[in-house]
Amino acid sequence: MNAFRRFACFTILAFALIGASQGQEKAAWVNLLEGKDLAKNWTTKGNWILGDDGVVALVPRNGESGWQRYDAYLWAKEQYKEFECEFEYKVAKNGNSGFYFHVSDVKSPVAKGIEVQLYDSASRPKGAKLNDHDSGGIIPGIPPTKNTAKPAGEWNKMLVTVKGNKVVVSLNGEVVNDVPLDAKTLKGRPTTGTIGFQDHGLPLWLRNIKVRGL
Repeated sequence: MNAFRRFACFTILAFALIGASQGQEKAAWVNLLEGKDLAKNWTTKGNWILGDDGVVALVPRNGESGWQRYDAYLWAKEQYKEFECEFEYKVAKNGNSGFYFHVSDVKSPVAKGIEVQLYDSASRPKGAKLNDHDSGGIIPGIPPTKNTAKPAGEWNKMLVTVKGNKVVVSLNGEVVNDVPLDAKTLKGRPTTGTIGFQDHGLPLWLRNIKVRGL
């Protein structure tokens, strides 16, 4: 009888653990470049072109300079609150862009969103003090903890995880930021919204953009 009770308890525990594990499964990744059709998941008036090789190339047109052309940014059609977004990016020498999230108004993303910086930080002098405009920095006001950016012309992989009250940024396999969303410079920012990439009037390349809800 004791053996039977032990077996029954073990069986119940096993099913409970399986159920808990299944309940913690993350949503499936969504390929935001699916079908090689940029218009399926994104909106933009900028010169973003998705090639047959799966690479999105931004080549600013004549007269397109600076970053205050918000309708030229690449904006996802969906809204996200808690999510993971993974992508690869490549910049030219002195390249500058950004990944935005929780943007509640795409006409005013700087004030009504949060930006993770994409920059040619590998060209910075060794040991230079980092700021929020270095790759992996969170704008406004939060520099990355280390410089793990690859040189201009090479692909970087970034993972941005937003869950609960925290955002974690990994660049090329290393965590470079892990901060609460109510940190002093982020407090009062929207807690949900769209994601997107900045058109800074400089060349930029993206590939393997995928996202999943948490």
